[in-house]
Amino acid sequence: MLSREDNELLCRVGPGTPMGELIREYWFPALPSREFPTADGDIKRMRLLGENIVMFRDSEGRMGALAEACPHRGASMYFGRNEECGIRCPYHGWKFDVTGKCVDMPTEPEDSNFINKVRATAYPCRDVNHMVWIYMGRKAEPPPFPDYEVNTLAPELVSEPNIMMEEANWVQNMEGDLDSVHLDWVHKRLHEDSEPPPLGSNGFYNPDPKPAKLDVVRTDYGAYYSGMRKMPDGREWHRINQFIFPFHTMITVGPVVIFRAFVPLDDHHAMLITQAAMPNGPAFDDEYNQLQIDPFKEVGGYIERSHDPRSYYMTVANKRNDYWLDRDVQKDRMYCGIPFVLNLPDRAMTELMCGADGEPLYDRTQEHLGTTDVFVIAVRRQLLNAAKQRRDTGEAPANVADPHLGRVRMGSFLLEAGADWKAEVAERLDPDNGLPVAADLPLII
Repeated sequence: MLSREDNELLCRVGPGTPMGELIREYWFPALPSREFPTADGDIKRMRLLGENIVMFRDSEGRMGALAEACPHRGASMYFGRNEECGIRCPYHGWKFDVTGKCVDMPTEPEDSNFINKVRATAYPCRDVNHMVWIYMGRKAEPPPFPDYEVNTLAPELVSEPNIMMEEANWVQNMEGDLDSVHLDWVHKRLHEDSEPPPLGSNGFYNPDPKPAKLDVVRTDYGAYYSGMRKMPDGREWHRINQFIFPFHTMITVGPVVIFRAFVPLDDHHAMLITQAAMPNGPAFDDEYNQLQIDPFKEVGGYIERSHDPRSYYMTVANKRNDYWLDRDVQKDRMYCGIPFVLNLPDRAMTELMCGADGEPLYDRTQEHLGTTDVFVIAVRRQLLNAAKQRRDTGEAPANVADPHLGRVRMGSFLLEAGADWKAEVAERLDPDNGLPVAADLPLII
């Protein structure tokens, strides 16, 4: 369990909070490029790390992100005009470009130099491989752009992102990805030959009745682990997943690179953004990419958006309708009767965690962790140590300045019993040696 103070430090991301300031050291994904299909198109509201911003593509195709409040008198720039390389506030006509520079101030005298003294709060953006990344830090010069495979491969080898809004704190959501053992429960089918349920995939079946044995490695960029399960023939199946500062995971699902981000909108909402990459091809086709754009179609898709960014990518199946729980499926086919469509069952586990008096922030002072929680414990400690070090010394984790540190892979490996798994898999976790993604055993068996 954590102390109440550490729980607050771990979860809160607003301006001035230790964890919020740590996250602001990094570039991170904000919205997919498809939200901004044309130059001078619609302005989009967004909320990130507790800050309200507007995002837009200007006349030259550059992405911009500004604080929503106009620096003149606080009017919402969402209602502005996106034209001629900037947003013009509809209240008094002041206009700002993607850098935050005021380029027109029609309410001031022509000989005034006031225009040179006012700037909008602007955040640099990069549009890379179907995703717009943002830097919300305090440095005048942003850190190097991260060179994860999803950012460096040819665009056709990287999928459109699939996105799901999660109505819980970002750490609650992310900790599901850090937990290998929940596969044996939340996602498992009841019998090896269970018929597929009406909705969702057929689930996970583990021939080893014992829980996975976890071995954790802490690193400069975060941490990774092996979840080892015994196979009937005596070999060991090592499923190796990654955590990368500040909130990225890489989980093993097959012969593809899976890169995920748990992006906090505020303390109580986060977007799970997932992109797949095929380093050795083939290219993703239109059918696959269309599935990523609407991955929840079979469970009702997404709700109609409102003006509130927290409605973006919110699924029709959600906590208000028990995530489409089917008790008949639970009785006969799957351990959990929620359709196994991406992370829908995981949300049922994490979104309803709460604190005292129903406060939506999970109270970790009340939990009781066991031996299979070692990776959750390790990542919490890595995050807390990094946030405290950043707060106390100004020093950020090494992968801010050296983005190559996080250039790693996950993988699935079948090894002989007792093998030195770290030595055996090291080469195949390196994306720069030309080897295919390790998928000796698929996740769903």
